[in-house]
Amino acid sequence: MQTPSPDWQLPRGVNRGLWDYVRDDDMPQAYDIGLAESSLARADIHFAERHFDRPGPLIDLGCGTGRLLVPFAARGYWVVGVDLSAGMLQVVADKARAANVCVNCIRGNIVELECLAEQSFDYAACLFSTLGMISGSSTRLRALREVYRLLRPSGKFVLHVHNYWFNLWNAPGRRWLARDIWRWIGRSEQAGDCRMPVHQGIAGLSLHLFRRKEAIRLLKDAGFSILEILPVSLASDSRLKWPRWFGSLRGYGYLIAAERPR
Repeated sequence: MQTPSPDWQLPRGVNRGLWDYVRDDDMPQAYDIGLAESSLARADIHFAERHFDRPGPLIDLGCGTGRLLVPFAARGYWVVGVDLSAGMLQVVADKARAANVCVNCIRGNIVELECLAEQSFDYAACLFSTLGMISGSSTRLRALREVYRLLRPSGKFVLHVHNYWFNLWNAPGRRWLARDIWRWIGRSEQAGDCRMPVHQGIAGLSLHLFRRKEAIRLLKDAGFSILEILPVSLASDSRLKWPRWFGSLRGYGYLIAAERPR
């Protein structure tokens, strides 16, 4: 673990727990081990493949260890990955070298991408609840507006978020919901933010959980049109059976495809 920075030096939208997490030297290796057991890590790639239907420039925001970038680079896409973790990006570079493909990496904050020219990409992705790791509703909207700025007209964006109401299905979740609803009523900036269990010895990580309408509203406020909303589950194939039957309560999360209008 590297020496902590003072809180006033933290990047925009990044809290102390997330900053410690992305700077943990052991985290990148553990990350891929965890992904191997996740059905979502397969479902979101298949979802992206359907919407990113022909080679073009693609940016992955919060790219992790490059699980989206490397296969798309192998198909002829020009790809860019952005992540705060230098360790993650090193793993991306190693994977790209092993696969003999070109992957461009930027260590940066997905809320502040002024280094990239507007309308540079045909496709953008923000997967595995990366948007939910940004602190503050206004900052999350800023991140989505950055995505919109980077996409060309008719450019496609694939997003994953976790579902707020999935907490109804277990007792700790219901207790958290009972407390959090008061934060929504009081219009707290932290409403919807759930403190995660200690992970790899790091405390203080939080994740924003989205109501379906909230995610749609944020995307529309950023300028996007919605193309598809796919509820996902914890099943081995990530499919939610009978999604029309209280799907907004039963889904573990959503994969959303959106478009920058012409």
